[in-house]
Amino acid sequence: MAMQFIRIVEEVRTVDDLTAAMQAVTDELGFQYFALTHHVDVLAAEGTAIRLHNYPDRWADYYDRNALGVSDPVHRASHVTSVGFCWSRMSEMIPLTADDRRVLAMGREEGIGEGFTVPAHVPGEARGSCSFASEAGRPIVVDLLPMAQLAGAFAFEGARRLWSDRGHLSKPPPPALTDRQRDCLLWAARGKTDWEIGRILSVTEETVARHIKMACARYGVSKRALLAIRALFDGTLTFTDIFRR
Repeated sequence: MAMQFIRIVEEVRTVDDLTAAMQAVTDELGFQYFALTHHVDVLAAEGTAIRLHNYPDRWADYYDRNALGVSDPVHRASHVTSVGFCWSRMSEMIPLTADDRRVLAMGREEGIGEGFTVPAHVPGEARGSCSFASEAGRPIVVDLLPMAQLAGAFAFEGARRLWSDRGHLSKPPPPALTDRQRDCLLWAARGKTDWEIGRILSVTEETVARHIKMACARYGVSKRALLAIRALFDGTLTFTDIFRR
């Protein structure tokens, strides 16, 4: 089942084809609903964000009108893991607010029960995911969750390819920093001053300032904080880099 789905997804040429493939694999996995989506305000994105699902119309309309793609607790939980997870585990992964619990309860009232979400994070793009969900009151088939993990990862990549072909995900490559520029930026992101960075790297304080200024120029920003954010966003730096000592 998994290999057949992967081959189909790799060959789809239209959104309708991908929708049909997703519906078929959703049924095979014992779920009733699926959602491929970027974690953004979908209406504000005006078609540029990945958004493909078969959720009940009333729930989908409420979800989009209230921009829940940004604050959805399922989406936030997917930001702290690299593998798929059952929604019933969310409270172990992130703190759930009163609004989170209200949104989850509303989803259940609209017929959406337990689910399984596969995170999809690509540096330089909005975070995303592929979710499968059962109707309220119907159990999920736990033995098939490894297949859901595999299907979700390839499905999102298939969606990325389709959206890229439509010109919605095209983006310039990230600026290339020199090794020394990246070193200076990394230590600055760790909170070190130019003088401290100079001592660590055995260069002058002025040299450090020049490297960071040139890195800012390559990214088209004027503030170090923005430089660090941009570098984190496109993968030039990672949080692990910054917090590793």
